[in-house]
Amino acid sequence: MTVGHARDVAAPSGPMGRPSPGFVRAIARLTGWRRLGLAWLAGALGALAMPPFGFLPALAVSLSVAVWLMDGAAADRTALRRLRPCFLLGWAWGFGYLTAGLWWLGQAFLVEADEFLWALPLGVVGLPFALGLFYGAGFGAAGLLWARGPARIAALAFGIGAAEWLRGHLFTGFPWNTLGMALAQNLWLMQGAAAIGLYGLTILAVLICAAPATLATGSHPRSRFGPSAAAAIVLIGLALYGAARVGPPDPVVTGVRLRLVQPNLPQDAKFRPENRADIVDRYIELSQRPTEAGAPEPTHIVWPESAFPFLIQRDPDALAKVLAGLKPGQQLMTGAARAEEPLPGERLRYFNAVMVIGPDGVISDTYDKVHLVPFGEYLPAPLDAALRALGLRQFVAIPGGFSAGTLAAQRILTVPGLPPVAATICYEAIFPHAILPATAASVPRPPGLILNVTNDAWFGDTPGPRQHLAQARLRAVEEGLPLIRDANTGISAVIDPHGRILAQTELDTETWLDADLPARIVGGTLYGQFGDAAFALMLAACLGGALTARRRS
Repeated sequence: MTVGHARDVAAPSGPMGRPSPGFVRAIARLTGWRRLGLAWLAGALGALAMPPFGFLPALAVSLSVAVWLMDGAAADRTALRRLRPCFLLGWAWGFGYLTAGLWWLGQAFLVEADEFLWALPLGVVGLPFALGLFYGAGFGAAGLLWARGPARIAALAFGIGAAEWLRGHLFTGFPWNTLGMALAQNLWLMQGAAAIGLYGLTILAVLICAAPATLATGSHPRSRFGPSAAAAIVLIGLALYGAARVGPPDPVVTGVRLRLVQPNLPQDAKFRPENRADIVDRYIELSQRPTEAGAPEPTHIVWPESAFPFLIQRDPDALAKVLAGLKPGQQLMTGAARAEEPLPGERLRYFNAVMVIGPDGVISDTYDKVHLVPFGEYLPAPLDAALRALGLRQFVAIPGGFSAGTLAAQRILTVPGLPPVAATICYEAIFPHAILPATAASVPRPPGLILNVTNDAWFGDTPGPRQHLAQARLRAVEEGLPLIRDANTGISAVIDPHGRILAQTELDTETWLDADLPARIVGGTLYGQFGDAAFALMLAACLGGALTARRRS
C-alpha cells in the first residue's frame, strides 16, 4: 500500500476539498505491528464503556480509531485482498477489548492456586485471544463492504453486530460484555432492550459510537456532520423513549415478602464437607433475623447457588435442620447440587440445581442448570478423557463434573404463593432470550419473575460481579419480568421489570435483604414475544446500506 493510496481513503476530497487531520492520516497509514498495537489499545480503551465504569465516550474514541485504521487496512485493494488485514485488525481490537474487560477471570484461578495457577494465562490471555477471532471475522466482513463515506459506519455495525451474535451462540456461547451493554447501564437508554434486545442495542452502540469518525474524514458537510447528528438524534430519541417507558413505580404482588440471604462464604471454604454444620447454621441464622418494625414476615426465603457442601436430598438430618429454621408457611428456594441414580453401567450424575422446599420437608420442584460453564463445571467432551488422563479437572470439585439439565425440563418452577418462576443459575442470566423454555408454547402460564441464584465468590472484589449484575438486570427489561438475584458474596438485588434496582446488597458482606415482589409487565415486551427479529432487520438494513454504497463507489 502506498502513502498516496492511504491518503485517498483516509482523507477523501470532495466539493469542499477538506483534507483529514494529520493524526487521522497517520493512523490510516499504520501497517504491521503498529496497526495491530494501536488496534489493541483502542479495544482496551473501549472496555471502559462496560460496567462498572460505564464511560460511553471511551467506546466512541475506540470505534472511531477502529474506523480510521480500517480506512488504511481497506485502502486500494480488491475485496478479497482486504480480508486478511481487516481480519487481523479486528482480531487485535477484540483481543484488547476482551483482555481489558475480562482480566478479572484470573481471580478464579487463585482460589485453588496450588492446582490451577498454571492455567491463569489461559483465562486472562488465552480466552480473549481466542474470542478476538469473532471480532476478526466481523471486521473482515466489514472490510469486504468498505467504501468511502458514512456508509462504512453501517458496514462496521453489520460486521460487529453479526460477530457479537455469533460469540453469544457458537461453542456454547459467551456473550459477556457484548457491546450493547454500553447503552444498557443507564435506566432510560436500557429501555430499548424491551423492543430490540441486547444485540439490537449492539447495532445502535456501534452506529452511535463510530459516527464521530466522520467528523475528521468527511469531505462534504453532509457526510462530515450528518452521521454524528443522526447518532445524537438516535441517542436522544432512545433516552426519551426510555423516560416515557419507565413511568411510575411498578405494582407489587400481594401476599409475597422475599428474604434474600447472602452468607458471604469464602470460596476456598464453601465446599469443604467439614464446614457443613457451620454453613447450615449460618443460613438459618440469617433467615431467622427479625424484620424491621412493622414489616411483614418473609413468605419466601432464597439461598444462593450451591448453598451446601453436600447433597441435601440425601441427608435427612441436614434437611430436618433446614426445615426447623423455616417458619410456618415459608417456602425456601435454594441452589443445591443434586445427584441422580445412574442407569446400569453409568456413573452417578450430578446437577447444579435450584430446589423448592416447603415447610413439610418435601422438595416440591427442581430445575437443573442447562447452560454449564465449560472448564468451570465440566470438561468439554472432546477433551474430557485426555485432560483427566493428565490429572486435570474442572474448577468445581464434583466427580466427573456436572451434567446439563434437559431443555424439556427447562426453567419454569412452581412455587406455592408465587407466580411461575423462570429459574436461572449463575451465568445463565447473561444469555438474551434464554429465560423461557424451548417448549414455551406448552407452558400454561407465562412466568411472573426471573430467579437468578449465583456464586460470584470466585471473582472477589473485581468488576466481574458488577458486570454479572448489570447483564442479569437487562434480562428483566428484555422480558418485562422482575428479577430476584441472590448471590453468595453479592451483589444480591431485587429489580423491577423496567430495570430499576429497588434494593441491593454490598459486595463481600454477610447480610440479608427483605423486599416485596414487583409484578410483571402485563402483555410482556416486543422482545419477549419476537426475540431477535428486530436485530435481524437492523442487521439486514446495515448490510443493505453498506452494499449500496459499495456498488456506487
